Amino acid sequence: MKRNKLWISFIFIIFLFLLTACNKDASKENIVKDVLVVSQPSDPKSLDTQASNDTPSSRITSQIYDRLIEQDENMKIQAGLAESWEQTDPLTFVFHLRKGVKFHNGDELKASDVKFTIERAQKSPLVSELVENIVKVETPDDFTVIIKTSEPYVPILNNLSHTALSILNEKVVSEKKEEYGQYPIGTGPFQFVEWISSDKVVLEANEEYFKGAPKIKKIIFRNIPEQTNRILGLETGEIDLVYDIEGMDKDDVAENEKLNFIEAPGLTTVYLGFNLKKDIFKNEKVRKAIAYAIDLDSIINTVYAGGATKADSIIGPKVVTYSSGKTYEYNPEKAKELLKEAGYPNGFKTSIWINNNPVRRDIAVIFQDQLKQIGIDVNVETLEWGAYLDRTAMGEHDMYILGCVSVTGDPDYGINLLVNSKMHGGPGNRSFYVNKKVDQLLQEGKSEMDFEKRNAIYKEIQDILQEELPMLYICYPNQNAAMNKNLKGFVLKPSGHHGLYHIYFE
Repeated sequence: MKRNKLWISFIFIIFLFLLTACNKDASKENIVKDVLVVSQPSDPKSLDTQASNDTPSSRITSQIYDRLIEQDENMKIQAGLAESWEQTDPLTFVFHLRKGVKFHNGDELKASDVKFTIERAQKSPLVSELVENIVKVETPDDFTVIIKTSEPYVPILNNLSHTALSILNEKVVSEKKEEYGQYPIGTGPFQFVEWISSDKVVLEANEEYFKGAPKIKKIIFRNIPEQTNRILGLETGEIDLVYDIEGMDKDDVAENEKLNFIEAPGLTTVYLGFNLKKDIFKNEKVRKAIAYAIDLDSIINTVYAGGATKADSIIGPKVVTYSSGKTYEYNPEKAKELLKEAGYPNGFKTSIWINNNPVRRDIAVIFQDQLKQIGIDVNVETLEWGAYLDRTAMGEHDMYILGCVSVTGDPDYGINLLVNSKMHGGPGNRSFYVNKKVDQLLQEGKSEMDFEKRNAIYKEIQDILQEELPMLYICYPNQNAAMNKNLKGFVLKPSGHHGLYHIYFE
């Protein structure tokens, strides 16, 4: 009898074990993934939005912060931290803030934080151009901000949507000072957890977000320089989302049934910049010789595998007032003639600087080969992203390859950044180009309210730049993203600063 009882007890224990195991398996099946792993090729430069203006930084900070004004995936202006606004006269905008919005440390957003953000931006050499026409910020109460400008300021709403004007917590920034870029506090859907340099940045969901808590509870931005490794991580499931896959790899990823791949035109212009502080590049004929010596179609077809359009202006077709202009078609013989006229019949030695970006490396190698055909001996030098930005800002380079994103969708930003003589170095004019006529036209373009007249101003600027050629525009690359098949809700933004608030795993 005792043996039978023991046997029955043993069977019952086995039954409970199997039942528990089944329930565990069932519960696993019902668990929805809520940790998102995103891979980028470079570390952010800073998470202080006014101390960095690069894409790797902005793609992270756009999750941490909100702005007074936002732009959707169609570049349309939307309410942000300002729930409404009105223009009371040509020089005055009044913004009404949402009430009850909290920073990640629990502080309530106040008008004083907006005032602090704008006035701090005015002192930043990197981003001051976005607010240079603002002469006064008033805060009659905690939830009203009045912005006054020196003259009509056409791009003001577009500029206020820029990541560089993300609203900061005055108290925290004042306390952290120079260290703030390592410990950011915003009002956005995700809050900062940690940053391990050259490895990862970790964010977690802001459960008190004013639009509602995001479904994704943690985001890990992993720094993986090599595209091959990023794609491998995507295919194995170690990575959920990868941006900007280039070259022949793009087709392989697009055909992978386990992944989703989306692609669309963006706001980026990739260009070869000439350092006009160097005597050899002050010669316009040298710059034009290089332009004629380069076959841009070969770049589009090989490096981008057709996923880009040949550039014919400093801004692309998605930017207001874009105007297609003069192009320099591939003509090596004409290039040699121009070099001879410039006093370099046998060519010269120079260098192209790139960061650790495989696409720019491939472009530079093609340029190196093509320029060799006309006697120009090019050394390609690769630098880490932060060092690249710092040293080109100081003007140590000869030529360099970079991309500029017209983030706001307005030419005031996309053109001004690259060629205004006040923007030399870090702010964006790494060619150190100076043209007083262009500076004057840029200033006129900010305040011209008549669309046709404004369009004519920017067309003239684009024509001057194509003739003087402080930089050679290479292409307008499409932007793309590849992701886990179960990842839903992701939308490409033309700026490249893709929001992750709405995404979730199915």
